[in-house]
Amino acid sequence: MLPPWPEKAPGPRPVPDRLCLQGILYVLHNDIAWQLLPLELGFGSGQTCWWRLDRWQKAGIFDRLHQTLLAELNAAGELDWSRACVDGSHVRAKKGGADTGPSPVDRRKTGSKRHLICDGHGTPLKVITTAANVNDVTQTLALVDSIPPVAGRPGRPRRRPQALLGDKGYDSDSHRRELRKRRTLPVISRRGAPNIEGLGKLRYVVEQTFALLHQFKRLAVRWERRTELHNAFVSLACSLICWRRLKKAHS
Repeated sequence: MLPPWPEKAPGPRPVPDRLCLQGILYVLHNDIAWQLLPLELGFGSGQTCWWRLDRWQKAGIFDRLHQTLLAELNAAGELDWSRACVDGSHVRAKKGGADTGPSPVDRRKTGSKRHLICDGHGTPLKVITTAANVNDVTQTLALVDSIPPVAGRPGRPRRRPQALLGDKGYDSDSHRRELRKRRTLPVISRRGAPNIEGLGKLRYVVEQTFALLHQFKRLAVRWERRTELHNAFVSLACSLICWRRLKKAHS
């Protein structure tokens, strides 16, 4: 998937892509500053890995990798399209940057919000990053529409779950109508009414997925000012979650 290097590129021979990817994964798992990346591990300098991360993100490598692994999971019968779950999670943005704002749950400190949609097993399908003060309901349709076409089974690639489960933060009649137009049944509790019975037992998987994402220390706090670089780490983390589940399915 990686774009090839020109054969007669000027300058010294570049660090191999595999080593740069290992350096990026090292930062993702350990949350260290780029300039502190250990040179003795052979990953190249932190600037080299950062530049390669930026280059690959602009080429759409990480989203393509995530889509490919979703297709492998779909072929193995490990994706549950009968329902999808949505939710949002706040994260501090230490250095500010694009798509940040005052967090309503963190004393108005600068932060971002990750909006996640996952399948019925908790496999992440898409994550969208916005400012921390953006309402969850505004991203409902964007999450559903941004699910990539997932191949792996005979017929057209799958893009829509049969039902969408959400808490009262996603209560909106207009969004319910739009979901039905997309042939997705909205299962969303209404404000001022009791919660739908048994909904929490089905929606716990989205909280579980957020917990898996936060195990990657680089995602516990947002350090990147540029949203696309932060999204690169998020997409790579989603791919690793899919890869682990694929290995477990084949074991």
